[in-house]
Amino acid sequence: MELKSQWHRLDPATRRWFMDNPGCVVLPRTIATIIARVADEPIVRDQHGAIQLSPEDVSFIRTRVHSSAAAAGEHRFFDSVQPDDGVDPGTDMEPENTESGRLD
Repeated sequence: MELKSQWHRLDPATRRWFMDNPGCVVLPRTIATIIARVADEPIVRDQHGAIQLSPEDVSFIRTRVHSSAAAAGEHRFFDSVQPDDGVDPGTDMEPENTESGRLD
């Protein structure tokens, strides 16, 4: 199965899941069930009901994400914390007011 050929058959929520998880290579059972339901060909699943995406499928998803991000004027870094996720990288560091390292 090629995801690109089935993309138009997927509901918006499933497409959004792919866009939000572009680095996912093994689809969870819930997404795999949706794919199997809309596909027009037999789908190969593992013993847990998951589907493994091909490198072409992963590339297709990332291209879709890049295209939508470019249209919105933003850039997305894959498999990392995004700049606007609200995560402060300095939270694991010591407080700034302890210059000498001593507690007074």
